Amino acid sequence: MGARLCRDDIRERVLDIAANWIGTPYRHQASRRGVGCDCLGLMIGIWRELYGETVAVRLRYSPDWAETTPGEPLLEALRGHCDELDTTGMRPGDILAFRWQAGSAAKHLALLAPENRIIHAYEGHAVTVSAFVPSWRRRLAGVFAFPSPVSRPSRQ
Repeated sequence: MGARLCRDDIRERVLDIAANWIGTPYRHQASRRGVGCDCLGLMIGIWRELYGETVAVRLRYSPDWAETTPGEPLLEALRGHCDELDTTGMRPGDILAFRWQAGSAAKHLALLAPENRIIHAYEGHAVTVSAFVPSWRRRLAGVFAFPSPVSRPSRQ
């Protein structure tokens, strides 16, 4: 990808890539389109297709990790690789982080899609498109944009 891509071009490309992941079965800690992924694996897979390399995320987790791990490891991982945005600036193609309940760590990721929808993977379901309803909005813990090729962190 050339350095001339603007953030909106990246968002559009992210949504095109994500559309190809719809129907991928849920598999904890996986990130392979058509084979399996979880919500983080979906973002890692999109990153790999977008930039041609795998993002170095050192986040291993059990299904209950957010309930037993102090801090905000998922949000910190996103801050290390993506551009954090204000919720008022979110646009389709941005990553949304959610927490299931107040006081617990953010634990779920989705992409904001057009027409007030989200694209995500969650246990028991394949990658799917859901309505971005008020119950999701109340759980929003952060918004992040995939970085432009010139501003993204170098490989570590």
